Amino acid sequence: MGLSARIRTRDGWAVQHAIVTLTDMRGTQVLRAEADEEGVVRGDSLPPGPYTAIVTAVGYTPAAATALVSAGGRADLGTVTLTRQGGFELPPPGVWTLDPAHSSVGAVARHLGISSVHGRFTEFGGRIEIAEDPLASRVDAVIGSASVDTGNGMRDKHLVSPDFLDVERFPEIRYASTSVSAAGPDRWTVHGELSLHGVVRPVDLDLSYLGTGPDPWGGLRAAFHATAELRREDFAMNYNQVVQAGISAIGATLRVELDIQAVRGESLPGAG
Repeated sequence: MGLSARIRTRDGWAVQHAIVTLTDMRGTQVLRAEADEEGVVRGDSLPPGPYTAIVTAVGYTPAAATALVSAGGRADLGTVTLTRQGGFELPPPGVWTLDPAHSSVGAVARHLGISSVHGRFTEFGGRIEIAEDPLASRVDAVIGSASVDTGNGMRDKHLVSPDFLDVERFPEIRYASTSVSAAGPDRWTVHGELSLHGVVRPVDLDLSYLGTGPDPWGGLRAAFHATAELRREDFAMNYNQVVQAGISAIGATLRVELDIQAVRGESLPGAG
């Protein structure tokens, strides 16, 4: 084996499918090799001498290094560190599973025009597929409609009724992304479709990435915060009791707030 290298982010994650290009002293390309899923690059042996190595990957700033090929035709570049464009590292690519025990799906609605009612859903799940190109990533999530909890039993009973969620007819709320666009070095807009109360509408999530780290169970976790604003009438929830002077009991808009932890892998620790 001739050329070898390990391509990593500043946090030590493998940069899958990075490209190493070698040129000789005249600028002629003599080798092009692609990293594997572990970020390892292997190439054919080369004539002895100095070469210039350029390492590139989608979303990263290119890096250059000098490769000295030995008399045996080998050159080890060691670990080449790539910096994500914008300087902010992201979770390693792959499938990530939402952890409901360490996440929250909440919503805030205006009440009587003077205060806010906070609620949450206690049953939900989903997965995030982080791609090499972050803008090609995907998210899919499902929420149990009947799991709404506002801390008031009478109000919750009304919310699951046909006036609002109508959970007997529509037991699930689903969200599926269609695309992702950048909104900053650690912020994105997730474009997707929300299926709620039998209606499917486009809904954008304003997403922030909060960081990645190991957990006590040997897993790797990533944290995200996302918000969205919904209009009840867009989803055929038109109940609008007026209590006095034109003031409705419940506001027309709903602010959704998501605090998500996801574990790397197809399932949660201990799950089958």
